Amino acid sequence: MQTKRTPKGNRDLLRKFMDGYSIILVTLVMIVASMLLQGLLKDSWSFLTWNNIINILRNNSITGVIALGMAFVIITGNIDLSAGAQMVAVSAMSITVINWLAERMAGASPAMASLIPTILGVLTAFACSIALSVLTGIIVTKGRVPSFIVTMGMQLIYRSVLVYALNGGGVTTKVPGYLALSSTSIPLGFGELPLQILYFFIMVAVYWYISKYTSIGRRIYAVGSNEKATRLSGIKTDRIKIMAYALLGVAIAVAGVMESSRMGSINSTSSGTNYELNAIAMAVIGGVAMEGGRGRIVNTMFGAFIFGMISNILTLLGLPTKLVNAVKGAIIILAVLIQRKDKDR
Repeated sequence: MQTKRTPKGNRDLLRKFMDGYSIILVTLVMIVASMLLQGLLKDSWSFLTWNNIINILRNNSITGVIALGMAFVIITGNIDLSAGAQMVAVSAMSITVINWLAERMAGASPAMASLIPTILGVLTAFACSIALSVLTGIIVTKGRVPSFIVTMGMQLIYRSVLVYALNGGGVTTKVPGYLALSSTSIPLGFGELPLQILYFFIMVAVYWYISKYTSIGRRIYAVGSNEKATRLSGIKTDRIKIMAYALLGVAIAVAGVMESSRMGSINSTSSGTNYELNAIAMAVIGGVAMEGGRGRIVNTMFGAFIFGMISNILTLLGLPTKLVNAVKGAIIILAVLIQRKDKDR
């Protein structure tokens, strides 16, 4: 028997669809309007070229990867302001290990002298990043200290130690295998797809699966929605929060490898600056609620695209670069306001 949908049911369905998608729809309308404005005023449709789209994806893939991990932490009701500095720290350790191994394998075959340091360097990045993120999670949960304070302190520690250890400079590497991780592109019939962008999409798929089909993903949402009720149901909420930070640690490691292998270097003062703030902005634009409990990983991917497109379109329209961040800030505030309206309905 076919049931007839009532007007109230239609409104509820529309409201459910808009929840978490409204800021994306609003921002996309703004972007489409900007594209049309560019085409009409500049008589140019350069935004729609393959090279421009690839540049947007490439330039935002690293912070986009961090945003995916940041989304899990925000959903638990926490935050991490040390992600950018941590990325630089693990990248520096990774390059140091790579260079050290490359020197000691100078007499080996070129293939082995490139492959083994690359593999161990990447593993170093993952091990160090996960360990640092777990440590942050433990301090937040066991110390009962607000994550804002803890991660702000960790950011200062990472930067200060790096600047001291590297004398305000950086580290470089010329190991071909490591450099090829982000400089290689996959040829397509109509252009090339950089591996850096492929890594981003792989991370989206993996983290979407974790959020949708695993118990840890469901528990992360439960902790963010109602931590007390989740604890009373027998779930160890502190462990779930630490796991969320560990997932962010994995994302930071991937981002660190992408950044350092693309540049062939990492700098203690300039690298990773404001990456954590951009990642938080991408997550918020994607509909992740700052109070926790709500947000979709796929939407964070769209948030990363939108964040990158905003800068690109404003530049193409001729807006002074010093004012681009002002527009971004306004959009972030708009995203939070729309989230609050969606929650209050």
